[in-house]
Order: sequence, then C-alpha cells, then structure tokens
Amino acid sequence: MKNIVILISGAGSNMAAIAEAAQRQDWASQFGARIGAVISNRPDAPGLQWAWQHGIATAVVDHRTFDSREAFDAALADAVDAHQPTLVVLAGFMRVLTAPFVARFAGRMLNIHPSLLPAFPGLHTHQRAIEAGCRFAGASVHWVTEALDGGPIVDQVVVPIFDDDTAPSLAARVQTQEHVLYPRAISRVLPALTVPAWAEAKDEAA
Repeated sequence: MKNIVILISGAGSNMAAIAEAAQRQDWASQFGARIGAVISNRPDAPGLQWAWQHGIATAVVDHRTFDSREAFDAALADAVDAHQPTLVVLAGFMRVLTAPFVARFAGRMLNIHPSLLPAFPGLHTHQRAIEAGCRFAGASVHWVTEALDGGPIVDQVVVPIFDDDTAPSLAARVQTQEHVLYPRAISRVLPALTVPAWAEAKDEAA
C-alpha cells in the first residue's frame, strides 16, 4: 500500500480536503494508496483533532523542544519514516526544511504554494500580486527541492484578482481552489510512485 504522510502546522484544511478526496474517490482501489498519518510540529494544531476523529494516525514533533533546526528535522524525518511513506505532502506546514530532510525524501515530497509559480515565491504572495497589478493569482503544487518554492510544478489553478480585492479576500478565494487542486495533483503523481522495497517487506510481514 502506498502511504501518504501529511505534514501540517495549523487547521489543516488542505489536509482535510486531501483525506476526503482519498475516501470519496477510493484511492485505495484506484492507486493502492491511503493517508498513512498526519504529523504536526505544533501539538495544538486543530488539524490533528480532525485527523484523529477521522481515524487517521497522528503524531507531533514539537519544534520548540529542539535546540536547532537540524535536530528538529532529523526527529521529524524519523517520525515520517515510521509510517513508511511513499509520498510526503506539505499542507500548511510552516517550517523551512533543511537540505538533509529534503534530500531524504527527494522525488516523493510535494508542497502547495499560493501563487502561480515561478511568480511570487516566499511569503505575502497575495499582497505582492495585488501591488504588482496582476489580474490573476492562483496556487501551484510542486515537488520540493532545496530551492525555495522552486521545484518542478505538478499542477496549477488560476484565480482572478478583482479591483476591490484585499490580501485576505484573495487568500480566501485561492484557498477554496487549493482544496480542489491539491487532491487532483496528488492523484496525478500517485500512479507513477512505487512503494519502497523496505515498506513492501514490512507490509508482507504484517
């Protein structure tokens, strides 16, 4: 079985959209895939409660208990690997990952960014798009690499910018479309992903 491990830091609305799509579209039958776990760097993240209520395994690796970013990422990577991930999905995970973490999951880690990449990587994307006079904004799902928001793009969605838009109003409209985009992008990459040999051996032993 292809395990999807989702990393969150807050409410986990994209995580919930992915999990609901996985159930509604029967990813287990279509792709041999399931949501294996939801992991957060914040113990108070509301998304953890949602996942637990829906029967999804949860875990917390609290970044505040570590002396360095490297130590946190090492512990987080071990927590992710404990769930035998075929795909790691960043869904509102508000931590910049170190190079060793990215390398460990290279080619099997996705992120969603609220802009039409390569435009406006980084923070404050909606305000920057409005100030630049853009007529369209959107969201992008991309493979994670060491380059910030610079990995190959898997899928995008376009959202109009209206004359009276503010950053919050645009953000809300983009987020609604993210909930459609992210599950769609994941369903596109799942067929090409293979279960790691060590995970297959553990599945057979179980």
